[in-house]
This record gives sequence, structure tokens and C-alpha cells, in this order.
Amino acid sequence: MPTASIKRVIPCKKKDLINMVLDIEKYPEFVPWCLKGKIHDINESEDLIEIKGDLKVGKSIINETFSSLVLYYKDKDKIIVTNIEGPLKYLKNEWFFKSVNNQTHLEFNIDFELKNKILNAIMEKSFTYGLGKIADKFEERAISLFKNS
Repeated sequence: MPTASIKRVIPCKKKDLINMVLDIEKYPEFVPWCLKGKIHDINESEDLIEIKGDLKVGKSIINETFSSLVLYYKDKDKIIVTNIEGPLKYLKNEWFFKSVNNQTHLEFNIDFELKNKILNAIMEKSFTYGLGKIADKFEERAISLFKNS
């Protein structure tokens, strides 16, 4: 199972970053290999936002769609994403946000496994590179949208 953790300090407000992460329909605009993002259902209470949505990822004709449950715990500034269905056997990623001097300390952890063992083995070899590229694009997007706000 590929696992990784990324920590970054991003010169943007925590609230802006959280909203950007929750806006999965915009991911194709900036996330490498993300072809489509679709939100099917959003429920919000005083302390929780629950989103059910799909991401279509891949390249050209080789792509897969997976459904996820996204939970944003407002009081903890924490987002947890788990797999509902699709090519993933297992998915858990966590986002933690902490304000530090008008910047945000972001920690992202991911742990997943694909159902297809061959693809899983291929993914493990290129996972660190791909995740770094995705993290860079999230940071670039956040800075371009929010640095001066």
C-alpha cells in the first residue's frame, strides 16, 4: 500500500485552503491527472460538512472514476477522505490545517491500495513523484488565488 505524508507552510489563510480542498469540482483545473470532479451530495451541520463525490483520474483513454466520502470537521480543521467505490480497495487521506502568522501549516497524509495488484505495484514505484507534483499544484493554485487576500 502506498503511504505518504507531506507538510507545507502555505502563505494563505486557513479558511481559503480548506474551501479549495473541499471544492473537488475544480480539481481538473489544476490537479495533474484529474479529468473530472463531481459532487453528488453535500450535508452540513454546525460542526461537520459531509460531501459525497467522484473524481475521474488518469490520462487520455486510461482512466478510472472513484467515489469518496469527504468529511470536514470544522472544530478540528481536519478533512478525512475515504473510498466508497471504484478502483481503490482502500483509501484514507487526511488534511490538517493550522494557522501560523497569517499562513497555514498544512499536513497531508495518504494511505491507499488499488484493487488491481499489478497497477498497485506500478503506482508504488511512481507514487512519491506523483504526489509531490500534486502537492506542488495545490500550493501553486492556493498562492495564485489567495496570497493577497
